[in-house]
Amino acid sequence: LVNKAFTARRVEGLRPRISEICAGLLDRLADADREVDLIAEFAVPLPITVICELIGIPHADQDDFRAWSKVVVASTGTPEEWLATAGAMYLYMTNLFAAKQRAPGDDLLSALLEVQESDGGLSEQELLSMVFLLLITGHETTVNLIGNGMLALLLHPTEQARLRADRSLMPNAIEELLRYDTPVGHATLRYTAEPTAVGGTVIPAGELVMVALGSANRDPARFGSPGDLDIGRETSGHLSFGHGSHYCVGTPLARLEAEIAFGGLLDRFGSITLAVPPSSLRRNSSTLIHGLESLPVRVEA
Repeated sequence: LVNKAFTARRVEGLRPRISEICAGLLDRLADADREVDLIAEFAVPLPITVICELIGIPHADQDDFRAWSKVVVASTGTPEEWLATAGAMYLYMTNLFAAKQRAPGDDLLSALLEVQESDGGLSEQELLSMVFLLLITGHETTVNLIGNGMLALLLHPTEQARLRADRSLMPNAIEELLRYDTPVGHATLRYTAEPTAVGGTVIPAGELVMVALGSANRDPARFGSPGDLDIGRETSGHLSFGHGSHYCVGTPLARLEAEIAFGGLLDRFGSITLAVPPSSLRRNSSTLIHGLESLPVRVEA
């Protein structure tokens, strides 16, 4: 049911609106006669606006979702803080479900609620879980794709110049940026149902297994010189979008947003430079989501 909203054709139909949002954010960056935080002022508002509009979250509530999401994916909060935040999200979503049932809109949530009671429809708990997942992963991951990707290009000016000179490299560059500095540190937690051999080691049944996506993406057996950024390399096999039945449902949307975001930044600004030493940059306090707290830059037309 959810896959239908994320087909390549339907996602491509979002291009004009995503481009419009991106252009407005770039205008604000261009007007700022100062150093700007590319995370807070560009990488965050672009995907959160897109996913909230797609699902049907009112614009006025988007800041609340950003604040809730940061708590949910963090690794440093207390259990009490996490439960309070999850509870606030749960209460908000149940109220929104009721509002959409009374007055459906042209959005994904309304469409899912419409088929909820039919054969093959999602139960209320499944629907709630799906919307939580789409809201959080639908913007947190793309925030970090944009942030991590721009940092990689800033630290590798030769590759940035290569991309500026040949925009046909953009699709492959996005895959390489995903591989080089993945937005997600590890897959969701798994447990072995039976003894399982991995790389010559037998993991007993009932053990926690954490799949390190960033490590897999730097596997020298799959990628030559994996620590080098090469926007022209063969990137097939990276695991930033997962694998198999757990492959990311929002992959077409993430790729489109990244294409518009990176293209927009490079088109609008002839110079983008770090405003602080790279050593001063800090990562978010999350083992799941792999991204920057901020990315201070200076931009010039």
